[in-house]
Amino acid sequence: MSEIKAAMAGSIWKVVAREGDQVEEGQEIVILESMKMEIPVTTEKSGTIVLMKVSEGDFVNEEDVIAIIE
Repeated sequence: MSEIKAAMAGSIWKVVAREGDQVEEGQEIVILESMKMEIPVTTEKSGTIVLMKVSEGDFVNEEDVIAIIE
């Protein structure tokens, strides 16, 4: 299992991937908005998203877990 974490604090602007989706290493799963910039959050390994811990509009802090990939 691998945790995908937020690199910085901000709001979840868009959720690109959903639970159950197969993802490849480097694929965007959410887009974070911070300081009026859109920052893609990508996977570090390939697998299946088993838990998406955020929804659009949620606020996350740096190092908060966004998703879990198995």
